[in-house]
Amino acid sequence: MKFYIIGIDDNREQYFSPEVLNIINTHTIFSGGTRHYEIIKSFLPIPYKWINITIPLKDVFQQYEEYREIVIFASGDPLFFGFANTIQHKKPDAEIILYPYFNSLQLLAHRILMPYQDMHIVSLTGRPWNKFDEALIMGYDKIGVLTDKKEHTPSAIASRMLYYGYDNYIMSIGELLGNKEIENYSTYSLQSVVDKEFAFPNNLILQKTNPRERQLGIPDNEFHLLNGRARMITKMPIRLLSLSLLDLRNKSVFWDIGFCTGSVSIEAKLQFPHLQIFAFEQRNEGEELIELNTRRFGTPGINAVIGDFTEIDISTLPNPDAVFIGGHGGKMNEIINIIANILNDDGTIVFNSVSDESYTLFIEALTINNLTLSDSIEIRIDDFNTIKVMKTIKNKQ
Repeated sequence: MKFYIIGIDDNREQYFSPEVLNIINTHTIFSGGTRHYEIIKSFLPIPYKWINITIPLKDVFQQYEEYREIVIFASGDPLFFGFANTIQHKKPDAEIILYPYFNSLQLLAHRILMPYQDMHIVSLTGRPWNKFDEALIMGYDKIGVLTDKKEHTPSAIASRMLYYGYDNYIMSIGELLGNKEIENYSTYSLQSVVDKEFAFPNNLILQKTNPRERQLGIPDNEFHLLNGRARMITKMPIRLLSLSLLDLRNKSVFWDIGFCTGSVSIEAKLQFPHLQIFAFEQRNEGEELIELNTRRFGTPGINAVIGDFTEIDISTLPNPDAVFIGGHGGKMNEIINIIANILNDDGTIVFNSVSDESYTLFIEALTINNLTLSDSIEIRIDDFNTIKVMKTIKNKQ
């Protein structure tokens, strides 16, 4: 099977090279979205068949199976979060001849005369916030964002940024770029974008106006605390040591059990913003605490779950690569048993023991669940008790 994929913009007066015109004129099977069809239908030879690209794509590719060669029209550069990627995935043996155009973020950069070789790019088109949150925390100078019509509009993006304290960007928005009659582009403050509607399709570029502090080792007194109790937080040096033992750089999913203030999850998100983090706490107060602290330190994307960990339905959550146990409520063995059964191979568990009793409970739970202690480091801060920071690794079965 052979695909000719032609990139276009929203201009109603398209220009095609003689080579591309020849491809169009010598074929009869064409495909693309409804918007693409409205733009190029006057170029199509008579007779022709048009296969509309709609969800589910399975039906579209079933129609493709009837033909040896298909000409597809796609937006901008079809390899830039585009339909060429989909074809490569669905039809890895197919031949692809590509005629790309500028992608939408290139067009916006051209319009605002912004050099874009250092721009970090995120797609929120039908995707979760994860990669966008990561880009914010990393603090890239320029972030290009592909939007969608529903959850990830310019207004929703600006609101999320302001909610978590990222007011250190301006936002350039391009609407219907390429349609020379009605395209629009301008640069705004984030506050002025909130609750404002923009024509779709649109995209945006964020440009940083000033740096935002990204701490390594947040002082304990900067967190909102549980009833103001300074002892109810994993102290900063112990927090950093625990994160070191968790070895999170090459992990994807991190669970924090007994998060209390959320300090471990927040520190992990700041240093490893690529992580998916699920934080569990049985105290109802924890929900407000972690919300306050994630906003204070600019760490969107931490998923807080309230309730007894041993009773929560975790079947829909991704299996963890690393787990920190900040509290066990006397159910150490039950917790370790649950974790041992779902922890990915080479996954790590770290627990901080503050007493001989909790140390014994952890060691016994490891033994019962066929895990072994791999590291144990003792540390003491000021007049607090000596704490053992302990680690185990789940070996491949």
